[in-house]
Amino acid sequence: MAETEAALRTLAHNVRTARTRAGLSLDELGRRAKVSKGALVALEKAQGNPNFATLVRLADTLGVSVSALLEGPSEGRVRVVSADAVMPLWSGEQGGEARLVLTTSGPAPVEVWRWKLEPGEEYRSHPHQSGVVETVNVTAGQMVLVVDGAEHPVEAGQTAAFDGDVPHTYRGSGTGTCHLIMTVHIPPAPGTAG
Repeated sequence: MAETEAALRTLAHNVRTARTRAGLSLDELGRRAKVSKGALVALEKAQGNPNFATLVRLADTLGVSVSALLEGPSEGRVRVVSADAVMPLWSGEQGGEARLVLTTSGPAPVEVWRWKLEPGEEYRSHPHQSGVVETVNVTAGQMVLVVDGAEHPVEAGQTAAFDGDVPHTYRGSGTGTCHLIMTVHIPPAPGTAG
């Protein structure tokens, strides 16, 4: 319970800091991210329980990674993270899950995700900000990647890359569990490229 409260306080601080840095009011952030002002007020007070889709929309709108909203200050030059040490940010109805393992630092961060999808289970993602590129590397099983309505089968040992600024879906296929590593490449915030 204390860990959950600490995580909510960190999230609240990071959202408020990123919103202030971007010069956005609660109303404007809510409008752009399609999140109610009441939900944002609660979030910045470390109350409520925002879902994964809300976190992604807020991160995209603020031009930061999801983990930039979730992580506390860095503790050293090298971070070693076990996928089982981080809580799933998405859980499917049949046991699938997505865990944000870590995010690199710098002006163009990369999120590293570990996914598990059961056959027929899917996660539908809204379009991300322009310039976001995702890669999906299937390490076991099969999946169907749907990008802007077109289906692309991806099997163990294959990697797919696509621009994430269109609707996209990850769907488990075949007969067994699909395991994959996904990276989300976030473009530099305006004024930081160089």
